[in-house]
Amino acid sequence: MNQPNDTARIDTIEPEQSYADNPLEDRSTDHYQAEYVQSFVEKWDELIDWDRRESSEGKFFIDLLRRLGKRSVLDVATGTGFHSVQLLRAGFDVTSADGNAEMLSKAFINARRRGFVLRTVPADWRWLNRDIVGRYDAVICLGNSFTHLFSERDRRRALAEFYAALRHDGVLILDQRNYDRLLDSGVATKHAYYYCGEAVRAEPEHVDDGLARFRYEFPDKSVYHLNMFPLRKRYVRNLMKEVGFQDVTTYGDFQETHANLDPDFFVHVATKEFANEDEDQPEQPA
Repeated sequence: MNQPNDTARIDTIEPEQSYADNPLEDRSTDHYQAEYVQSFVEKWDELIDWDRRESSEGKFFIDLLRRLGKRSVLDVATGTGFHSVQLLRAGFDVTSADGNAEMLSKAFINARRRGFVLRTVPADWRWLNRDIVGRYDAVICLGNSFTHLFSERDRRRALAEFYAALRHDGVLILDQRNYDRLLDSGVATKHAYYYCGEAVRAEPEHVDDGLARFRYEFPDKSVYHLNMFPLRKRYVRNLMKEVGFQDVTTYGDFQETHANLDPDFFVHVATKEFANEDEDQPEQPA
């Protein structure tokens, strides 16, 4: 009987991305696990291009966090580790979380190759505080990751979890693709800042008010897809305030929005700014 050998061979087959018969119907938050298969994760750094991204991004996040006086950072969308490594190199205390085990594994390897050991936590944003310990000066959610949440309920819940993970004067830094431009004019990113891999083609295959489906083609002709929710800038800003953040400042491609009216990406900086009771008390007369 060859059944044992056949079974062993099947178990070693690399899983492929899984979509419904009509991929446009896959519009659920949990579906991202079926998209970030190991073969796609292994190619992710070709899309990011760490060197070019570091050059285009500069020290924007490092300088911002220092200016705000933050030291401990929870990176909730670690991916393959780019921002966690940049912040560790700059001297920040970083905890790296992600909902995808393959991503966290790749991030750990990337960090070790650069002389760092990541403190990693597998965590679903919707139950973030079940998995992390302590409170942080800052939570960062970068790489257009928030777009993986398809329902209003999931987005509100995740933001509430981010809020709860912050100290009383903490800050949330969250970025997103400029979906306003994509929805209104059909023009996608110019790949000048975030997805910098020159040999990788990343382009929208379908866009409507509830789905942005992107196609990624690599030099070896392999093709992958991601289904994401097209978040409008104003919607995200309003949602942050409704969840409890006191102030939201938005940058376009690492500049204030008035300096670049048509950016590839938006970066939202939302402050918690909940003062300690002692700080609210007026001075007592001597």
